[in-house]
Amino acid sequence: MRGPLKYLRGVRRTVARVSVLGGVGEIGGNKILVEDGDARVMLDFGMSIAQRARFFSDPYVSPRRPESLLSLGIIPSIGGVYGWDTTEKKLDAIFLSHAHLDHYGYLSMVHRDVPVYCGETTERLMSAITETRRASFETDYRGLEYRTFRTGASVKVGSLTLSPVHVYHSIPGAYGLIVSTSTGSFVYTGDLRAHGRASHLTHDFARTAAESDASLLLTEATNMVGGSVSSEEEVAHKLETVIREAKGLVMASFSGMDTDRLTSFHRAAEAADRKLAISMRQAHLVSTLDGDGRIDGLPKLAKGNVVIYRRNKKRYEKWEEQVSEKAEVITSEDLTAAPRRYVVATSLSDMEGMVGVKPSPGSVYILSSSEPYNEEMELDMQRLIEWLDFYGMPLYHIHVSGHIMPQQLRSLVSGIGAKRVAPIHTEHPELFLKFALEKGDVGVLPVRNEWIEI
Repeated sequence: MRGPLKYLRGVRRTVARVSVLGGVGEIGGNKILVEDGDARVMLDFGMSIAQRARFFSDPYVSPRRPESLLSLGIIPSIGGVYGWDTTEKKLDAIFLSHAHLDHYGYLSMVHRDVPVYCGETTERLMSAITETRRASFETDYRGLEYRTFRTGASVKVGSLTLSPVHVYHSIPGAYGLIVSTSTGSFVYTGDLRAHGRASHLTHDFARTAAESDASLLLTEATNMVGGSVSSEEEVAHKLETVIREAKGLVMASFSGMDTDRLTSFHRAAEAADRKLAISMRQAHLVSTLDGDGRIDGLPKLAKGNVVIYRRNKKRYEKWEEQVSEKAEVITSEDLTAAPRRYVVATSLSDMEGMVGVKPSPGSVYILSSSEPYNEEMELDMQRLIEWLDFYGMPLYHIHVSGHIMPQQLRSLVSGIGAKRVAPIHTEHPELFLKFALEKGDVGVLPVRNEWIEI
C-alpha cells in the first residue's frame, strides 16, 4: 500500500502487520506503525535528519509549519496521530526506544491524547530536553503523557503485548521491544551496541528475543560501512593519554546525552589533575539524572570535581540560573588565567568566544563524536578546522560508535533466529542482507509506507 495510511473505522484486521514509515534506507527517523485488530501503536516517532536536511538548514532556512513537512514527505501522512487531526481514531500509544532525536524528534506534533511509553531514564531525559530547548512546532514536547516501563514488565494494548528489554547504546535508558500479536511475534532492536562497559544489556536482549520465536526481526544496521574494533574503555585510555600530555587548554566536543563519554572525560581529566568544565545544558542533564541508580559513574555537580562553563550573555534562562547554583561556575576569564587546570566541553558555536581566551601553545582539541556523514556536517567540520588553525590547536578524533558492529550484528541476528529479517536505520540495507544472512530467502527489504504481515 502506498500513500497515506488510513485507519478504517470498524474494519478489523485479521492479520497483524507493520509498516516502516521512517528509517528506510537512512540512518534514523524511525517510525514503525503496528496494527493488529483494533490495536494501533507506533514504535518511535523520530526526526528524519537526512530527509529534513535536503530542504532545510537551520537557523536561516527552517520549516515554519507542519504542512510543509507533510507535503515533502518528511513526516508521514497518517490519520489519528497529529495534534491537528480530529477526524480519525487516535493512535493507541507510541513506544519510545530511547531519547535520541532521530527516534523521538517528531513527538512534538503528536496528539496529546496519545500516551507515550518509555523507560524511566528516558522520561527524565525528555523532561530535561523539554525544559532546555526553545519550543517551536518541531521542538515543543510539553503536555505529552509519559507512561514508564521497565525490563520484565509487559504492556498490553488491545491484542498486542509489548515487552521492553534493556539494550546498551550511547545514551542511558535504551530499550528494544518484543511484540506479541494475534498472529505471531516480532522483534524491534531500537539502537544498540555489543561493545563496551554494559554490553551485557544487549546480550540480555538477544537471549530474550531468541525465546520469542519471532516471525520478523526489525534490526538497526547503521555501521555496515563504518566498522571498527574499539570500546569505551579504549576511548577512556586514549583520552587520558592526550589530556595528560597537553601543555595548554584542552577543548573537547562530545554528546551531552552520552553519559558513558561524559564519565570517560571526567575520569581522564581527574587523572591529569584537571577539572572537567561542562556546558550549562550538560550540567542540567547531570542534575536531572542525579540519583538514577542505573547509571554508573556519573559525576556529581556538588562534589566540585565537575564545574560549569558559562558563556557570558545578557540574560539567562530560569533553568540556567537554577543549575548554576548547584556547582562551581567558570567563565572565559578563568580559562585564560589557568588553561592547564581545565578540560572544557565546547561546540562549534563556542569557538568565537574563545578569541578572548587565546589558547596558549600546547593546547589541543578532542573531537569525540562521529565523523561527518552529510554535506552540512562536512561544512561544519571545515569551519571547525578553520577555527583550530586560527588558534593553533591540533585535532584528535577519539570516538567509538554507539551502534553495533557488522560481525557482532551478524551473530545477534543468527542468535535471535527470526524467520524473516528486515534492516532499518541504515543506508546500506542490501549490503546487510548479503553479509548477515545465511539464507537469502529470509531477508526483507522494507519499503516505506508498505505493509509487512506478521
